[in-house]
Amino acid sequence: MRQPQIILASSSQTRKDLMNRLGIDYLAISPDIDESPQGERHADKLAQRLAFEKAKAISLLHPEAIVIGSDQVAWREGAPDIFIGKPLTLENAVKQLQANSDKIVYFSTALSVQQQSSGFEHTLVEHYKVKFRKLGLAEIERYVERDQPLQCAGSFKCESLGISLFEQMIGQDQTTLMGMPMIQLCNILRELNIVLP
Repeated sequence: MRQPQIILASSSQTRKDLMNRLGIDYLAISPDIDESPQGERHADKLAQRLAFEKAKAISLLHPEAIVIGSDQVAWREGAPDIFIGKPLTLENAVKQLQANSDKIVYFSTALSVQQQSSGFEHTLVEHYKVKFRKLGLAEIERYVERDQPLQCAGSFKCESLGISLFEQMIGQDQTTLMGMPMIQLCNILRELNIVLP
């Protein structure tokens, strides 16, 4: 029996790199959805809705395919309703890292896997947290200049030089911090009879 097409509903290079680890054929298609909050009062709810909508937007166009959507929302300790987005500019990245200095930042990373033709839908949220060191302005500016984390919630790339900013990383699956919980994704794909490894 022919394996269904797998589609990653994302234009994120980091998520493509994570998918590439699995060594399976897939397409990446960017979903066109509004990612702004719609009254959500907790990061989990926003991440979950966005992952679901990304997967659904693509799965409606490709009903036979297994479609993977993921989204991540960051927030600082004590403020789960104040979301940390992508900085988009060097100046914003510096400000985010100044605010993150000596704080715990939490990451709510949602995953949604859907196949319209079979009615399959599994959506979940995984968590990860990072304790930042006390960061000086000069080292923040050096880091931002070198790693250019402008498309990353929290203004860092843990898979590269961003690791130098941390005091501690806490969670079950580091890929959750990178933007897509791969252990959970593998479990769901096996449930759909995708052979891994």
